[in-house]
Amino acid sequence: MTTSPDTTASPQSPESSGPRGYQYRWMVMAVVIVADVMDLLDATIANLAGPSIRADLGGSESTLQWVLAAYTISFAIGLVVSARAGDLVGRRRMFIIGMAGFTAASLLCGLAPTAGTLIAFRVLQGAFGAVMIPQGLAMVKQSFHPDDLQKAFIPFGPIMGLAAVLGPILAGFLIDADLFGTGWRMIFLINIPVGVVGTVLAVKYLPEVPRNRETRLDVVGSLLLAVASALLIYPLVQGREHDWPLWCFLMMGASAITFAAFVVSERRSAHPVIERSLFRNRGFVAGVVFLATFFVAMNGVLLIVNLFVQLGLGFTPMRTGLAMTPLALGLAVGAATSGAALGPRFGRKVLHGGLVVIALGMVALWWTIDRQGMSVGAWDLAPALFVTGLGSGAIFAPLFDIILADLGDQEVGTGSGVLNAAQQFSGALGVAIIGTIFFQWLPDEGWADATKGILWVSIACYAVSFLVAFLLPKEAREGAELA
Repeated sequence: MTTSPDTTASPQSPESSGPRGYQYRWMVMAVVIVADVMDLLDATIANLAGPSIRADLGGSESTLQWVLAAYTISFAIGLVVSARAGDLVGRRRMFIIGMAGFTAASLLCGLAPTAGTLIAFRVLQGAFGAVMIPQGLAMVKQSFHPDDLQKAFIPFGPIMGLAAVLGPILAGFLIDADLFGTGWRMIFLINIPVGVVGTVLAVKYLPEVPRNRETRLDVVGSLLLAVASALLIYPLVQGREHDWPLWCFLMMGASAITFAAFVVSERRSAHPVIERSLFRNRGFVAGVVFLATFFVAMNGVLLIVNLFVQLGLGFTPMRTGLAMTPLALGLAVGAATSGAALGPRFGRKVLHGGLVVIALGMVALWWTIDRQGMSVGAWDLAPALFVTGLGSGAIFAPLFDIILADLGDQEVGTGSGVLNAAQQFSGALGVAIIGTIFFQWLPDEGWADATKGILWVSIACYAVSFLVAFLLPKEAREGAELA
């Protein structure tokens, strides 16, 4: 771009940068934070809205799983290709398309007439979220002077932590308030004004980031990955309701074959979806396995505890949101403490310690439900939920930095994207697997015993994570989150 004669460059022009970075760098950070908060809330508060959605739109028990899994699996698959698409198409353009599309998809979710259309719109919402989120970090890096990057990210953690704490409360309030007769729909409709303002600010203030003209998209590999994922998740969610017919096992077998075809395609591709060198690194492979077992357990338990509280105990959405707040508060406290002090000092020992704390929280939750049964109250659950959140938060903060520690500088960006996608996909898998196990047990065991059984399943998954953590690098990679 060229600079105008009056030396007032356009907001998107690199020439408008000063000695400390882009002129509107803090506005860029604000827009990126808005996008990340929108994604965080829509990935989590739908958990609380699931029972209300089913009561209004109908559908089977699997509807509760699909409302969550549809978003996360779409987001996960989209993440794999969106970063490279940003290099090819332009990150500013991709971000604006993603935010505008996310806003439109939120409107469609809020207007969905049936459970099936809502699930379809959640897929669309997750896809646009995946288009939007990866572009933000690159533009923040482009906008700030390298010496100011760490300072720029200081407000990011507290804001996201606050959003995690307030999200369930906000969702419960919106559903119970039934504003304008919208009920659960308002958790999606509230995105409209936020998304419109965010899109306008993005158009006005986001900078252009230089494109990598050599970037290419592996269309075949991306399609194989998407098909393989769908062939796995669909029968896991739907199989129980149909009494596990033959087609479920055929689809899972086809998924394994398609994943194998994806691996072959990656080996032959000149521009693979996932850098081949990543999977020659033992620590990175162990990290993917850690993510899988950890987030399968965590997302699955979040779903089940929410259903136990709301449907089993009969709490209103607002009361459920308040009951789950100790978990979110523990997450925020654990992440802040670990990120600032424990992670940089103790490395992977923090992961082991966090898992031990989570296990203590799970056992305490089991004991509380076992002792009080269906008469348990929110205050009874609060200590165990807080401890569980505390351990989880302690793991969140240093986890990616530890997994990425042994990668070369040129691999960190791609590796971080793969880890984000693995986290999202594992979350969808957790909702599918643990949700299915729970609904299989529920008719015979009842709410309390089925929930207690799931807690032991989750502890088994966390035990695998504990063992796999020994294969991770001992120390964290400094500043990997900024790569």
